[in-house]
Amino acid sequence: MAIQLFVPHFRVDECLEAIRECLEKGWTGLGFKTNQFEDAWKAYTGLPHAHFLSSNTVGLHLAVELFKTKYGWADGDEVITTPLTFVSSNHAILYSNLTPVFADVDDSLCLDPASVEARITDKTRAVIFVGIGGNVGQYERVLKLCRERGIKVILDAAHMSGTRHERKHVGHDADVTVFSFQAVKNLPTADSGMICFQDAEDDARVRKMSWLGINKDTYARTASQGAYKWMYDVEEVGYKYHGNSIMAAIGLVQLKYLDNDNAYRRQLARWYEDLLSGRENIRLVKIADGCESSRHLFQIRVKNRDELMLALNEHEVYPGVHYRDNTEYRMYESGKGQCPKAHAASNEILSLPMHMGVTHKDVELIADLIIRYAA
Repeated sequence: MAIQLFVPHFRVDECLEAIRECLEKGWTGLGFKTNQFEDAWKAYTGLPHAHFLSSNTVGLHLAVELFKTKYGWADGDEVITTPLTFVSSNHAILYSNLTPVFADVDDSLCLDPASVEARITDKTRAVIFVGIGGNVGQYERVLKLCRERGIKVILDAAHMSGTRHERKHVGHDADVTVFSFQAVKNLPTADSGMICFQDAEDDARVRKMSWLGINKDTYARTASQGAYKWMYDVEEVGYKYHGNSIMAAIGLVQLKYLDNDNAYRRQLARWYEDLLSGRENIRLVKIADGCESSRHLFQIRVKNRDELMLALNEHEVYPGVHYRDNTEYRMYESGKGQCPKAHAASNEILSLPMHMGVTHKDVELIADLIIRYAA
């Protein structure tokens, strides 16, 4: 049987029961379950605010746009980011007419603080730190740099649901943290996300921004009393980015199992490490000290990555690549050549199958094939 990179694991009966409740109540949109999921996420992470959205991508856009308008950033102002990420991290910068400035990565594949510092100019307004694979890398050093200079920190935590550092869930010290519950993430729905601001006013405003600028959501209006419950104001031009109760219902079920699922992912990682460590031609991407990673990814680096992928495919093993250097894309080619470590990694990294259906026997097979075919 083929071994895929990602296979989401749904508790089908529980999810269907939760969805059925939405259908029976006749409430599938914003409110009801979205409110419950936001409360559950705050309780799980310890973060002060959480707003449920249709995706991580829209959350990143909202974060950048909110800060831009709140602090008066000008078109063309700069946001330091990584070229080793899914393109949505960097599209969010362009959505708001800001300029992405690419900094290089370290051995964790996260932003290198020395490279970030070298890219800071008088136009730098924010840094987007991507916790690739669930790893925190040198996040604390990047955060310190930003705090000393009044630069906003946007934590793209798409891979970090359940990641803890020094026993605290990630996100407690960023200005805003954005999570993903897309179909193959550790907490899978069909697609959705969560945006978590530190500031209560930012949380209140993003709720309006994600609902077309309307100052009272549909559920709140329905729950209110009196003849004017239909009355609301439109305070700005917003977007239709909010989440819905169907996705939240699935998310609430999945959240109950997140820590157990992540614990199994960490076991898979230990099995891979035991079998692949200590080989000159296979480098493992290390997790930062003190980081209890969600282990969304387990990544290795080899010199013959493309040939190795083909060899694995011939044995019905289907790994992935996270990610191609974004400066190789036409949209971001202006940054080409500026991040040599990220570019080198982009040509060597391979993400191995990591999901609840992967067994110890599967890991042994995958490791044997890698050892056999890695150059």
